[in-house]
Amino acid sequence: MDFLFLSTNALLGAGLAMDAFSVALADGLTESNMKKRKAVAVALLFAVFQGVMPLLGWVCVHNFILYFNAFEKWIPWIALALLLYIGGKMLWDGLHPCPPDDVCCLEKKKLKLSTLLVQGVATSIDALSVGFTIAEYDLSKALQAVIIIAAVTFFICLGGVFLGKKFGTKLSGKAAVLGGVILIFIGLEIFISSFF
Repeated sequence: MDFLFLSTNALLGAGLAMDAFSVALADGLTESNMKKRKAVAVALLFAVFQGVMPLLGWVCVHNFILYFNAFEKWIPWIALALLLYIGGKMLWDGLHPCPPDDVCCLEKKKLKLSTLLVQGVATSIDALSVGFTIAEYDLSKALQAVIIIAAVTFFICLGGVFLGKKFGTKLSGKAAVLGGVILIFIGLEIFISSFF
């Protein structure tokens, strides 16, 4: 692995991780009492999605190019719908807080695996098209590229979760509202930027 290959894919990973970073930040804001193990798991989930999507794109380029081209135009719409749904739910939860003594209500507002999976798909679905940029790689090089992308994403998202947790504690009840607004903004940004 040469320096140019490493740096190119690290930069690609950093670029792809920005949406995931913002969502990880929102997750940290929303669940400011998140345990370290869960924070690592959240960052790892985003890393896996950011690594798998370009690999799926690479496979599509090499095997199903016609099908992928038909699907590609729907990517911004899917990301918009998923992030509007999750962001809207966070916004709603933030505007309708649980009473501090209602354990059941507080438990419902914690980030669930299903929510995190939807976030992972929504923030990484645009990375499918990265399969085109790594199409000239053989399978070994493509795997190395996605490992680099996933590793960069992991560290960026881990920083996002911990940054969100730090400020989430300070923002108290407003954190879920801010997190929801961030997710809605990311969805709109992905959608609008697809036209330019």
